[in-house]
Amino acid sequence: MAEPEATSLRHLPAVAAVLATAEAAVLLERHGRVATTDAVRQAIDEARGVLRTALAVAPTATEVAQIARGLLEARAPALRPLFNLTGTVLHTNLGRAVLAEAAIDAAVEAMRHAVALEYDLADGTRGERDDHLRGLLCELTGAEDATVVNNNAAAVLLCLNTFALGREAVVSRGELIEIGGAFRMPDIMARAGARMVEVGTTNRTHPADYRNAINTGTGLVLKVHTSNYRIQGFTAEVGARELAAIADASGVPLLNDLGSGSLVDLSNYGLAKEPTVRQAVEEGARLVTFSGDKLLGGPQAGFIVGDRVLIDQINSNPLKRALRVDKLRLAAIEATLNLYRDPDRLAERLPTLRFLARGKADIEAQARRLQPAVAERLGDAFLVEVGDCLSQIGSGALPLDTLASSALMVRARGSQKALEHLAAVLRTLPRPVIGRVADGALQLDVRCLAEADETLFLANLAELNTDGLAAHTP
Repeated sequence: MAEPEATSLRHLPAVAAVLATAEAAVLLERHGRVATTDAVRQAIDEARGVLRTALAVAPTATEVAQIARGLLEARAPALRPLFNLTGTVLHTNLGRAVLAEAAIDAAVEAMRHAVALEYDLADGTRGERDDHLRGLLCELTGAEDATVVNNNAAAVLLCLNTFALGREAVVSRGELIEIGGAFRMPDIMARAGARMVEVGTTNRTHPADYRNAINTGTGLVLKVHTSNYRIQGFTAEVGARELAAIADASGVPLLNDLGSGSLVDLSNYGLAKEPTVRQAVEEGARLVTFSGDKLLGGPQAGFIVGDRVLIDQINSNPLKRALRVDKLRLAAIEATLNLYRDPDRLAERLPTLRFLARGKADIEAQARRLQPAVAERLGDAFLVEVGDCLSQIGSGALPLDTLASSALMVRARGSQKALEHLAAVLRTLPRPVIGRVADGALQLDVRCLAEADETLFLANLAELNTDGLAAHTP
């Protein structure tokens, strides 16, 4: 067997021969010389391994190029587009808010060209990057001044470090939240250098609790929006307006962390009412922090708005530079905020608000349009029907509120394992499809599927490999 093996190995094409094929020319154009050459070498090595363990015919140069193409395609970026059919509009694991086209265009322009990021075009001197957003944020929130960092956790960290480093920060025990990724408010307070002072109990905190805790060593009072849970029953809390008065009387600032934060009254769009940033400012908080990629519907960012003298102190903190945002996000944020200046067309232009405000009848009609094609593609192993479901807002906002929606309910005619296998196969599509398995069905909630993407969705589904699906349905 040694002689046939050696003969086959001698017939393996050289790297140069493979790169000279028409198939390799396409790969060179698409992936570049280095990546294509590495893939060709890997393909030849794999073929060599096969020839050494089994009787086989050496592949031709064209066949090696085809193997290399498969290797290059398998290296597709991990961070790629997918279809969010989970029913959670602001899904943390799926990137939260989908940006508006205006924000995307602005970011692309900032990538393509030099921009006046920290340059004052009026007098030709160094400028401040926050200036691009300051006016808009003040206009939309009613605050005296504003600044921006890379996310809301950073905004809270920066405020605490600026005003409570080595000092006390007073907070209600019922507001010591933990959010996704085991991020805990006590931990961020400790890292900021603040000494946490808890007041009240888990379910009840009173004005006297704050008054008794504030002293000459207090740096600030912190109010935290319990965005991902809600305590009900025998409860009491001190409202932001009353708490701001208590803090002011003691000469310390109130920091109101809204978490998600909204710039508009969501009840105008049929959603549950949520405190707006403007309301928080009007209630007297000297500082208000909120996120950019949640209810606001923009890129990841953390905003701090409030009194000018306090914002000046925050901007003087050396940590501010470490937490600043780059030109791409600044461009996208500015474009997103500009959409809020035209409230009549906001839901039309801002995907997050459009998805949240979408009516059930519209969603159900879309699901019924898609049902026949999806059922045909999945075959007889599955039953595909349109059913009612509940969407979630996500992002830690409005934790107990759900939205009436419709989904393609996919049920296996055999075992539950078939559904789990189908969910896994859907994740392998060129554009992965992510749903949720609940109540004995794989639910594909189409709330976040834009009507313009229906054709793309069905074309993508056509790539589904259904060969092994029936095998999991006894």
